[in-house]
Amino acid sequence: MELLLNPILIGVLALIVLCLLKVNVLLSLLISALAAGVTAGMGISETINVLIEGMGGNAQTALSYILLGILAAGMAHTGITEILSHKISHVIGRRKFLLLVTLTVIACCSQNLIPVHIAFIPILVPALLPLMNDMNLDRRGAACALAFGLKAPYIALPFGFGWIFHGLIADNLAANGMAVEVDNVWKYTWPLGASMIIGLLAALFVFRKPRHYEALEIAGAAGAADDADLKMKPAHWVTLIAAVGTLAINLKTESLPLGALAGILIMIVFGAVKIKDLEKVIANGLSIMGLIAFVMLVASGFANVMNTTGAVEELVAASLGIMGGSKMLAATVMMIIGLIITMGIGTSFGTIPVLAVLYVPLCMEMDFSVAGTVMLIAAAAALGDAGSPASDTTLGPTAGLNADGQHNHIWDTCVPTAICYNVPLAVCAIVVSQFI
Repeated sequence: MELLLNPILIGVLALIVLCLLKVNVLLSLLISALAAGVTAGMGISETINVLIEGMGGNAQTALSYILLGILAAGMAHTGITEILSHKISHVIGRRKFLLLVTLTVIACCSQNLIPVHIAFIPILVPALLPLMNDMNLDRRGAACALAFGLKAPYIALPFGFGWIFHGLIADNLAANGMAVEVDNVWKYTWPLGASMIIGLLAALFVFRKPRHYEALEIAGAAGAADDADLKMKPAHWVTLIAAVGTLAINLKTESLPLGALAGILIMIVFGAVKIKDLEKVIANGLSIMGLIAFVMLVASGFANVMNTTGAVEELVAASLGIMGGSKMLAATVMMIIGLIITMGIGTSFGTIPVLAVLYVPLCMEMDFSVAGTVMLIAAAAALGDAGSPASDTTLGPTAGLNADGQHNHIWDTCVPTAICYNVPLAVCAIVVSQFI
């Protein structure tokens, strides 16, 4: 009974239920945070104050997404996305599988090779929606393809965002008494990334059947223009320079907001976006990524409420009695705890410090190896990325695929990605951690 009344459990379950009932994600986060805070005895006013105080934790991420939205709108305004989508259309034709593979590869590159994360989605995906509609492609398959590329590479490969993720694991394990070299983390996490291939193949098979969408107008999307109307003009070359500048400054300064701002300024200064059109471009950019930015802010506040309740330790303590001396059962319970925590917080990177404090002593007590502990923490942290309404791994694909209002965030992105990827991740971590 004590476990059922845990504030974190109540908050996360409330969030999941509200989202499944199609209540707006932003409102669901606020209501769920209040439910958790009140259950913990914090009171409504204190809960709101704690939530507001915690919103600053994702301020840089939120600013990044807003600026990336404006950058995407500016690129669409110049017509470069229409040209790009037509080039892709000519190469792919009507081959659904090839399009999904292309999206997967591009998403993978956005994590490791060219680390721009979800920045490419609002630029590229809306322009491809008419092609998807013409194919009658089920966008749930596209959401799963994008989610795979946004998630599997940083779990398995020590490059780009993967190096950051692995560094967080190594640092937090060391801080809690278990040493591991960051160079060795990928050797223990690559099976997790490989297991996600099963989920990707399952998604491509399940969502292979045609699904009809209305042919609605989308800003920056490919129309019925002839090739003669799609020649590169000066504004298009400036836009490409802006894209390169964004990437270069992002890599040089490790600041995505600064890179996005530089790209916007390049387009303005060199005339690709006129001053008179700037208000329209900014408004379009906010419509593309503004909601994601606010969701990330409130999600950070939600996480602060979860931490302030002190219920994480209570959740673990209440679960210890279930484990007994079984390593298999212990790993299963840890996956459930990780899922509950990360589904609410919505970020694998931000969840690692919380999980390490809980998991490292527990894994030592249950005699898990360093490799097994790394795998359990990486998997538990990653579980919330696919399926959480507040994760950029789900918010990003929805921002692109819902550009015409025909793709539901919860039922068309969160639910499919959660089923396809969380199941193989959890099973792989539970089983493999017993033997490594």
